[in-house]
Amino acid sequence: MPCDSQYLPALVLNADFRPLSYFPLSLWSWQDAIRAVWLDRVSVLSEYDTVVRSPTRSLRLPSVIALKDYIPAARKPAFTRFNVFLRDNFSCQYCNTRFPTQELTFDHVIPRSKGGRTSWENVVTACSPCNLIKGSYMPHQIRMYPSRTPARPSSRRLQENGRAFPPNYLHESWRDYLYWDTELEN
Repeated sequence: MPCDSQYLPALVLNADFRPLSYFPLSLWSWQDAIRAVWLDRVSVLSEYDTVVRSPTRSLRLPSVIALKDYIPAARKPAFTRFNVFLRDNFSCQYCNTRFPTQELTFDHVIPRSKGGRTSWENVVTACSPCNLIKGSYMPHQIRMYPSRTPARPSSRRLQENGRAFPPNYLHESWRDYLYWDTELEN
């Protein structure tokens, strides 16, 4: 198998041995992981069987690494479309149905045409059909209310929500460091 970051990424943990992020999962290419090992910025916790060689050294590729210096999580998550979807668990807040990201949009609970702002407290995840029905109506006019009151999430809440969506690829050596309810696939 070729040495490609797609095939042999390293799971990156903070100095407290928790992933830097769950969604997206904190992964580094094997090249970046080797560079960090060489610069003594990380501790290797687990390795793949694959070995890379230079003219003077051989090294097994790291599969799990931990930063030597702790990186604090951002206190306030950025307001982005993706983070709104993650806060709302990729579910339409009007019909409570989960959708793939490409089938979601966001809705201003108080429409922009009525003075609503684009903020954590006024934007919710919506599917296209519900968004079209709600349009520029106020919730009480059409009796469409979000299932949860929109609010700014903490970084911790986004991380916890992200744990509900494991990536397609999870290496066996990562099992002790990740906490998902689903079974890991090789």
